[in-house]
Amino acid sequence: MWMLELPPFVLFLIGGLIAATTRGKLRGALMIAIIVISGLHLWTVPEGIHLQLTFLDYELIPYRADKLSLMFGYIFHIAALIGIIYSLHVKDTVQQVATMFYAGSAIGAVFAGDLLTLFVFWELLAFTSVFLIWARRTSRAYSAGMRYLIMQVLSGVILLVGALFHIAETGSVSFDFIGLEGIAGWLIFIAFGIKCAFPFAHTWLTDAYPEATPTGTVILSAFTTKVAVYALARAYPGTELLIYIGAAMTCFPIFFAVIENDLRRVLAYSLINQVGFMVVGIGIGTSLALNGAVSHAFNDVIFKGLLFMSMGAVLHMTGRINGSDLGGLYKTMPKTTILCIVGAASISAFPLFSGFVSKSMVMTAAIETGHDWVWLMLLFASAGVFHHAGIKIPYFAFFAHDSGIKANDPPNNMLFAMFIAACLCIGIGIYPAALYSLLPYDTGYNPYDATHVLAQTQLLLFSALAFVWLNLKGKYPPELRSTHLDVDWVYRRLVPNALQRMFSVIWRVDGEVRQSIRGKLSQCQAFLARQYKGGGSFISSDYPSGNMVLWVAVILATYLFIGFVK
Repeated sequence: MWMLELPPFVLFLIGGLIAATTRGKLRGALMIAIIVISGLHLWTVPEGIHLQLTFLDYELIPYRADKLSLMFGYIFHIAALIGIIYSLHVKDTVQQVATMFYAGSAIGAVFAGDLLTLFVFWELLAFTSVFLIWARRTSRAYSAGMRYLIMQVLSGVILLVGALFHIAETGSVSFDFIGLEGIAGWLIFIAFGIKCAFPFAHTWLTDAYPEATPTGTVILSAFTTKVAVYALARAYPGTELLIYIGAAMTCFPIFFAVIENDLRRVLAYSLINQVGFMVVGIGIGTSLALNGAVSHAFNDVIFKGLLFMSMGAVLHMTGRINGSDLGGLYKTMPKTTILCIVGAASISAFPLFSGFVSKSMVMTAAIETGHDWVWLMLLFASAGVFHHAGIKIPYFAFFAHDSGIKANDPPNNMLFAMFIAACLCIGIGIYPAALYSLLPYDTGYNPYDATHVLAQTQLLLFSALAFVWLNLKGKYPPELRSTHLDVDWVYRRLVPNALQRMFSVIWRVDGEVRQSIRGKLSQCQAFLARQYKGGGSFISSDYPSGNMVLWVAVILATYLFIGFVK
């Protein structure tokens, strides 16, 4: 029985220590074995298992298993397995150790039954994941990693303050429904929102993920935002504000993704877009909507990981990732091209692919609850994601103009990891009942009715025609060698420039004041020097006895006057 109560993150932490002390094929084999053993153990864990401890008169629950946490536990094990297989060729110990600790922290967070345990793993997520960015060992990666770490730690600090307020208000540390009642609820909501990449707090993602290593970006895309989605589903289901935040998240990244040149940054914006669908589902809060949010999180880890893996393979084999530098790679990287197209079809929600069976649940829930305008925004976002992720990514990377780059398909371990993800994308799309059986609620939803299939097919068809027409007319935004900033312009351009100008004014005024004071002192010194007959210093000059007597008389008179006034 004690094995059932063994938290799954423990094996990952042990795996991180093993990764730090082993090398080569042995390390890879042991890490894969640990993930498989942990996954098989988790599959045997029944709903309701929990581990309870007492700390400072509070009941901590570092491990709690229910349908919601188990669902995220399963996908995190799948993501970790695929990520480790994809990175078997990497010899960098830092990346391998960070991957195991990072995945373990994510799993620990989704099984945390109290706010203090959640906070510990929340911060561990930040400190373990940043090494996947720094591992690229460039100045851009270091700067992006520092900005990423600041935002992640800020989220943790806000979470801790909110948790302390919540404990003071309720006397409980339990991590369950919180809602937006009181300052504690708002603080915790903001903390979750930062990690979930809410609008205006999203640039840590688009700034840092593209600067990570080819394998690091794949790992990063799977965990941080999905932990935040889980936290929102646990603490804020049915919060109407989330509907409008999520709708905004689905729409605004499209405009940046269409003009972005760095194809991994395009996928980073697409990641925010997909998380927006999940946030909308959580905000609606019905059984169907929550099932849609959770299942879409499950599918997104797989198909977004597949797209990041395909672009990581391109970067690994060519050393380039800008759309303006790529093209024609389908000739020399045919396997990667096919696998990327599977990921593109999945994220675009083509029927018989995984994205279709989960995204349609959220959109149906929006219609059923009377959120017609939100449904229209989700429809626009669906067309947009097909443009920037379903078409743009494979088109500019593998087709478009012939860049003349001669590169082969990546190593077999990278291809095998992509093949696993592609099989899951197709398998879930063809047989969604396997996924639906794991969801928190039984809604009897059927994605393959005539209305859903025809509506989605028409949407994709007209979106494809629009792309072709815009491209033929030369009106589709071209791939330019440029860097685009959105909200991060505030802290990467506006604030530094404002501070630079402010301090330049301060230093200029300071210099003028100092120069003025020095000028006055020089004048004073020159005046005093003229009073001395023999020159020399003020102290060593010889005064006539008459002057001395005069000054003594002045001082004595002043003293007598002050005494008389008193």
